[in-house]
Amino acid sequence: MDKVNRLDHTINMWKWARCGIRRYIGQATAPYFGTVGTAMTERSSPQNAGFSRGGPSAGASAADDAIMVLDDELRLVGWSREAEALFGYRPDEVLGRPADAILADADTGTGVFAGRGRRGRTPDIRPVRHRDGHRVDVAVSCRRLPHGTSGVTWLVQAMPARESDEQAVDRAVLAGLYRQSPVLLTIYETDGRIRWFNHAVEAQFGVRVEECAGKFQSSLLSVGMLLYDEGREVRDVEDIIRGVARTGEPVIDMRYRIVSPLEPLRERVWTASYFVLNDEDGVPVGVCETGVDISERYVARQRLTLLSRAGSSIGATLDMRRTAGELGDLVVPQFADAVVVDLFASVLSGQEPPVPVNGGKAGSELCEVARNARAEAVGDIAAAALDAAGPRCLADSAPVFDPTSGALVVPLESRDVAMGVVAFVRSAPRDPFDAEEVALAEELASRTAVCVDNARRYAREHATALMLQQDLLPRALPRPAGVEFAHRYLPAVGPVGVGGDWYDVIPLSGARVGFVVGDVAGRGMNAAATMGRLRTTVAALAALDLAPEELLARLDDLVVQSGAIRTADEAEDQAFGVTCLYAIYDPVSRRCVMARAGHPPPVLVAPGGRAELLDLPAGPPLGLGGLPFESAEVEVPEGAVLALYTDGLVEGRDRDIGVGIRALCETVSRPGHDRLEHLCDSVTATLLPRPPDDDAALLLVRMHALAEDQVSTWDIPADPGEVARARSLVRERLERWEVDEGASFTVELAVSELVTNAIRYGRPPVRLRLIRESGLIVEVSDGGHTSPHLRRAAMEDEGGRGLFLVAQMTQRWGTRYTPTGKTIWTELSLDPHDLTPLAFGL
Repeated sequence: MDKVNRLDHTINMWKWARCGIRRYIGQATAPYFGTVGTAMTERSSPQNAGFSRGGPSAGASAADDAIMVLDDELRLVGWSREAEALFGYRPDEVLGRPADAILADADTGTGVFAGRGRRGRTPDIRPVRHRDGHRVDVAVSCRRLPHGTSGVTWLVQAMPARESDEQAVDRAVLAGLYRQSPVLLTIYETDGRIRWFNHAVEAQFGVRVEECAGKFQSSLLSVGMLLYDEGREVRDVEDIIRGVARTGEPVIDMRYRIVSPLEPLRERVWTASYFVLNDEDGVPVGVCETGVDISERYVARQRLTLLSRAGSSIGATLDMRRTAGELGDLVVPQFADAVVVDLFASVLSGQEPPVPVNGGKAGSELCEVARNARAEAVGDIAAAALDAAGPRCLADSAPVFDPTSGALVVPLESRDVAMGVVAFVRSAPRDPFDAEEVALAEELASRTAVCVDNARRYAREHATALMLQQDLLPRALPRPAGVEFAHRYLPAVGPVGVGGDWYDVIPLSGARVGFVVGDVAGRGMNAAATMGRLRTTVAALAALDLAPEELLARLDDLVVQSGAIRTADEAEDQAFGVTCLYAIYDPVSRRCVMARAGHPPPVLVAPGGRAELLDLPAGPPLGLGGLPFESAEVEVPEGAVLALYTDGLVEGRDRDIGVGIRALCETVSRPGHDRLEHLCDSVTATLLPRPPDDDAALLLVRMHALAEDQVSTWDIPADPGEVARARSLVRERLERWEVDEGASFTVELAVSELVTNAIRYGRPPVRLRLIRESGLIVEVSDGGHTSPHLRRAAMEDEGGRGLFLVAQMTQRWGTRYTPTGKTIWTELSLDPHDLTPLAFGL
């Protein structure tokens, strides 16, 4: 048997075995001849089954059938071995005898061929007696043969009735697979050439077996097959066929996108599987391909996948332009060939979208924010479609489809208000958008619009919160003597919004300076408002000259009290959990006292460049209540730099706070940063190379000591007669400082009143201190803790006017308490224009 015949035979055997058929047996296609009166022991090979235009031929080997040959008088002249096995008669027992005598109906006793019987290709089921007497149900068919010299007239085939039924099923299945099956069946040679395919292939692609037999699959490309495997282009499907024939391993579920010449504007998706066909000896003789149209199922799955991906792909950021671009990245090229998104200018600026007016849009200026296209020309079509159909789409609040350009224009609506409009474009040979795809486009546009609206609201709130925070932060910090400083504030740019970090510099009495840095938990306008409230509160408490630990305790009490009076429907006060650090530096003593409430500790940089993380008692964050705060005091070297900061500077999603603090210490220790502004820039550039996810605040303070000749201190005995000596000492010092006579008079008067009150109402020891910086500071200390206060003296009173006079002649005055007593202080300007008339004795 040659290779072609073996292939055909194997194909037939495989087909029916796969369908549950025991074997494929057809009618004989060639007569079996034997010598009249002899047994048919030699016979020629039957013609093997083949493939033709009408499908696989019905013929197959008849070697297993019982073959009998009759003459004109219906006498047996031929008897095969199979006939002997089926009926039990030997050839010598039947040859020459009438057929009806041997093959009689078991029920009626009449001969099977009586009256010539039923003759033709369709078997006639008859019960026949076996030689040993038992009943055999057989299917008998007769075929008249051409008259010959041998006298042979009839060819009779017989088989068990059960096998005849199986053959009928075989023939029905064969016809169904060829003519009725929706499954595409194609048989290939082992080298990839097409051998045969069924009617489903012919109907799908409008080709005939005769046109493609013996050709490679690639020849079908000329009739519109575009091949791919799940998005990967398949250039040579013959490689798949050869691989299956070589390895014997099947290939399952290959996906093909096909454009048939019968439907040039419609794409179909097919799944194909390949497996090898072997002959009886196990030798590969071909490969079978089965194909099923899964277009509807594939499209439905792709739509569901697209919607699922939209949930995670669109709106990943709070940037409106990026959100619009994410829509294009999602749908091109899977859903459309081009996408163009336009948003209203007011939306882009964070404002409300324009309100519809008379079916149109008020101030409806649209701006293109995203374009994604497989080709530039297709993108231009989408942009033109927006210009042409956009107004109608927005006016009707409904999609508009332009069949000429293949563009679908859909409004971007959120809360029933349009944010903009989007155009989807498909170009040939892709199918136009159907009703389900229009609904899908609307859903995608709706999700995009919601994300754009969220980004718009965020942009507005972020801008408002940032403006509020910048207004609440100090616009221009004071410049007290003894310190120089630089500061930076970097607002968060991530989706969490602006936070509540703040810093401040507060001038205190006695040339001292207070520094504060804090961090409000939370984001947005509430955090910014909370920051402003706390900053104001700290400034007010600092004006009382409270020690750092006492100030934090008072601040903590206020936060707890504000939370206690909160109503049930109010949100929790964002002041809870705030961290804060407060420090007071005295340039006279070069000592700095600090306390912190859950805030990162400061870094002190010595003049030589060595950075040290100060070990301060941590203290709880504000709002916990009932827990103490402790302070620490350090002596600061001349010219040392103190770095105060919030955690946003040193901590991030990809960096631990410990790592960030070490990086801060290393940065501020580097030489070459004599100017604090340059050092600030270096710190922020090193620790925050990208825009921060959290607010970050930095305050750098370089501390100096006042010169010895700027401070004078005297101990005054508790004797009223020492008041005159105190005035004399001050006069001498002011002359040395070259203070003019008018200012000198005011200072002497203030000293006289303050020293008199300390001696009269206070306790020893009494000390007088004079400090000159930009102005003059007079301080009188005593051991008492009574609080002085202003009062209005009556006309007949001899005293009670001292503090009133001091308050009128000086710029400001106050009292601060120490562990050993109190200090009354007052500040005077040395500028003659700032002196009051009392300063000139008027």
